[in-house]
Amino acid sequence: MFRNKFVTGLLAALMSCGIAAGQQSDNNKILMTIDGQKITKGEFERIYHKNNDATSVDKKSLDEYRNLFINFKLKVIEAEHQGLDTLASFRRELAGYRDQLAKPYLTNDSIDQFLIHQAYKRMKQEVDASHILIRVDKNASPEDTLRAYEKAMEIRERILNGESFEKVARAVSDDPSAKRNGGHLGYFTAFQMVYPFESAAYNTPVGEISMPVRTRFGYHLIKVNDKRPAQGEIKVAHIMIAVPEGRNSPEAKQAKTKIDEIYNKLKNGADFAEMAKKYSDDKGSASKGGDLPWFGTGRMVPEFEQAAFSLKHNGDISMPVQTDYGWHIIKRIDKKEVPSFEEAKDRIKSMIARDNRAQMGRDIKIQELKNEYNFTENKGNVADFYPLVDNSFFEGKWKASRAKGMNKVLFTLGDKKYTQQDFADYLASHSRKQKPVSANMIVDNLYTQFVNKSVLAYEKDRLPEKYPEFRYLMEEYHDGILLFDLTDKMVWSKAVKDTAGLRKFYEKNKQKYMWGKRVDATVYQVNTEDQAKEARKLVKKMDRKGYSRDEIAAMVCPAADTAHSCITWKSGMYEKGDNQYADQAEWKTGVNKPQMENGTWWFINIHEVQAPGPKMLEEARGLITADYQNYLEDQWVKSLRDKYRVVINENVWDEVK
Repeated sequence: MFRNKFVTGLLAALMSCGIAAGQQSDNNKILMTIDGQKITKGEFERIYHKNNDATSVDKKSLDEYRNLFINFKLKVIEAEHQGLDTLASFRRELAGYRDQLAKPYLTNDSIDQFLIHQAYKRMKQEVDASHILIRVDKNASPEDTLRAYEKAMEIRERILNGESFEKVARAVSDDPSAKRNGGHLGYFTAFQMVYPFESAAYNTPVGEISMPVRTRFGYHLIKVNDKRPAQGEIKVAHIMIAVPEGRNSPEAKQAKTKIDEIYNKLKNGADFAEMAKKYSDDKGSASKGGDLPWFGTGRMVPEFEQAAFSLKHNGDISMPVQTDYGWHIIKRIDKKEVPSFEEAKDRIKSMIARDNRAQMGRDIKIQELKNEYNFTENKGNVADFYPLVDNSFFEGKWKASRAKGMNKVLFTLGDKKYTQQDFADYLASHSRKQKPVSANMIVDNLYTQFVNKSVLAYEKDRLPEKYPEFRYLMEEYHDGILLFDLTDKMVWSKAVKDTAGLRKFYEKNKQKYMWGKRVDATVYQVNTEDQAKEARKLVKKMDRKGYSRDEIAAMVCPAADTAHSCITWKSGMYEKGDNQYADQAEWKTGVNKPQMENGTWWFINIHEVQAPGPKMLEEARGLITADYQNYLEDQWVKSLRDKYRVVINENVWDEVK
């Protein structure tokens, strides 16, 4: 966590892309050279203006910033000299940042905005639908796909000619649940179904049946039963009494009797949370008083959902409700409506990124890039792979060597040609144990994937040259990771591990870490004046008589106060400002007289008065370690200044000022 914040936060404060490219005609003038690396006026100004008011240049802040900038560059150069940028861990981390930064450039923004607004509009409405599934594998042959489609169309005609959708669903649907529910799915909203299914349901009028809709599961016929405004989300608690199989069994009747008894107790004022803890068979929620997480439409079984949303006010309790799990009593805790678009858009954007609808934006971007880079293909050369893909592919044993000697060009993108051997490697990487399907479909589908991924990878490689802001950000992450790793090695971790160096630094600088004048004292607080006077007398005698503080409390407090809570005490070493009572006392050894403040009597026993003196290392380790880190960094920077030559072009620097 700290590492990520450092790279994305602290470094971003030093390196960023705040000034537009081409803002000044002389941006390419060399401002300084560090170890032979030339740094332009434009680079420095871009970085400086990111974190400073560009309308007013302060000469002092510029000079200070120049030193910070040089120190930063020196550290990065040292990290590169040490080879930290060649480590596999560095390359993996930088690649991860690159992937994240590249995402917005590899999709069509207008389509993404359309999808966000479309999803929000759908979130405000719920659809009740039923469906019939005709299963077909996503890699099925064209013949099998056509056969499934024609079967779906035949079923649709039967229903349009008067047969019951529910009856037909029970008879022919490949969704196993249709045997029980007749294909009825209940209400749902955006993101609860795969995107093609969701779109068909929202686009089909109430009472009508869609044309066959293809998803990764097969073809669906969707009947829209109802549409209604979204119910929002609700938070409830429940008490559940589980019902064993067989609703007419003696155990089931006992469960009904038990839930009714609980309901009557609740009506008579029993505490819901306590009853849930005591009786509920849902052990996951019982310990929390029956509390369940927030949920919306489609998240609970229909009977439970309907009963929950029927409760009108917070605190309302339902009558016993039966579901397949048993009997429930539901208490409404809170409810919220669909959030505004501004409140919901970031969450929607995140959900789209994880949803298959995100492919729409990528598909359009891929087509745009194909046009931009003059994509041409020789698709006939793909057919050479059809006879090569055999059962070994579906056993995870297919090797690219099967295509040895095949080097025909499959497609060209910009200045790059992609050959059959490239595709053979891609095929081999996707060979795994799976159900055998049409070899031709596997080849065609994977070829399409290969083309799409190649187009995006081609664009990704060119992002730095096409988009200066992307290049600047990548430079930031590159330098930031190196800076973090080397600073940790040379300063942070070193200060913690170098105990001898820390001790030596402390001994040399111990006068910087001083205690002020202090008292070793015990502050007593007592309920009444008489108790305070009695306690003071006993405290004055405690060393001579050998009294413990607990014994004094027992002698001072009334007999009825078995906890001896009429008196409390706190001991410590106090400087001025550490303790309000110690601040008011005369700082000399002995027991001060009782005083009253804010209704409480108090007095203080000062055991010792200590003169100012240096803190021990353990007493100020955190502060001393921080100062030692600063010392190590200063020494390190000095050594880098000696090691690497820094040359400033003063004429160009005057232009910056």
